[in-house]
Amino acid sequence: MLAALEALITVAIGIGISLVPLTILWAVDAGFSVDWTLFWQGSVDIWLLSNGVDIEVTLPSAVVAGTGLAAAADPFFVTIAPLALTACTVLMGARAGIRASATRYWQTAVAAGLGTVLLLNALISVSSVGETLRPSLAQALILPGAVYGLGLAIGVLRGMHRIPAGNGGAVGRLLSGVQDRFDERFDRFDRAVAGAALRGGLAAATGILGVSAVLLALLVLINFGLITSLYQGAQLGIVGGAATTLAQIAFVPNLVVWTASWLVGPGFALGAGSAISPVSTVVGPVPGLPILGAVPSGTFAFGFLGLLVPVLVGYFAAVLLRPRLVWVLGARSLVRRLLVTAAGMGLVAGVLLGLLAWFSAGAIGPGRLAVVGPNPWLVGLFTTIEVGVAAAIGMASGSSRPSSTPDVSPLRTADRVR
Repeated sequence: MLAALEALITVAIGIGISLVPLTILWAVDAGFSVDWTLFWQGSVDIWLLSNGVDIEVTLPSAVVAGTGLAAAADPFFVTIAPLALTACTVLMGARAGIRASATRYWQTAVAAGLGTVLLLNALISVSSVGETLRPSLAQALILPGAVYGLGLAIGVLRGMHRIPAGNGGAVGRLLSGVQDRFDERFDRFDRAVAGAALRGGLAAATGILGVSAVLLALLVLINFGLITSLYQGAQLGIVGGAATTLAQIAFVPNLVVWTASWLVGPGFALGAGSAISPVSTVVGPVPGLPILGAVPSGTFAFGFLGLLVPVLVGYFAAVLLRPRLVWVLGARSLVRRLLVTAAGMGLVAGVLLGLLAWFSAGAIGPGRLAVVGPNPWLVGLFTTIEVGVAAAIGMASGSSRPSSTPDVSPLRTADRVR
């Protein structure tokens, strides 16, 4: 029952985040003269969009004439997901999963939560279909449950590490069985290499995203005057400006990933034929969103310095992991295992950033606006090479002899890798 209630709250929050400001906009600007169900449908579509559901848009002829875009006369798809709302769904699912893992019948709790999300989305998806916005019902029946299910899985797996196998819990026994089979197949040296590669790759990807977030904040501060002028030129009013700001906040994680793709090298696009990268910037007409005023323009004489970020992050991640790894491995195939660890770090970081680039990209409008965001394949490839090579250099630096006073014993380090 509690799991179903948590799922209900998750869906309610996901829709309410956009429904509340839209309702205020309906009351203040529209003066209650417009059918409120249009705002309900828009909020549900935003929720579905955050879960990866494609939205087909058919603009009225009057709106098409106002845009001046010939391609807007034909139906088009909006596929870009506001990752802030996506992250909210995953995090709430993870919290529910952690609580479910602490119960005896955790499978029932997970099934109840997942089933509630699927049922609610089946009901609200039908109500969101309108003349202008039409979500893909097939995707709407599956993808929101998959996103929430991802959070549940993360929470359950994390909860497993809090429950000792000896307590008799099903989750604890399951974790113990997985660990035993893993230990039988791989020795502690292989586990140490795999664990270091996972930790190092995750640390490298996190470091790149952290630097990207700081750089994005600096760009917003530097271009604050231009962003403010775009707000003023749009004449949105107080309520409209607040709603626009909330909408842009929902896409801040997307912008952070785009900034990371810029640092890695491939950059990102704001429409077909455009390219924003450290080498050059070619931008055509872009949507009039104020936050896009932070997008750099022109050619950067020192733009290539941004490529040093993933290299330095990968290098220092390897340097920090190396002493403990050398102590665990000793002299047994040390060089080969260190290189394998470095390659694994690059692969893990590349896969993570490539997936994030894929999630952050999509279509936001007709015509050339169908291509917005980074190329996930190029982001993953560039990250793998840059982090992998830098990690190899970091692993090659320093002494090949284990420290005589390690901070942890080899056995405890190997156990942590489990």
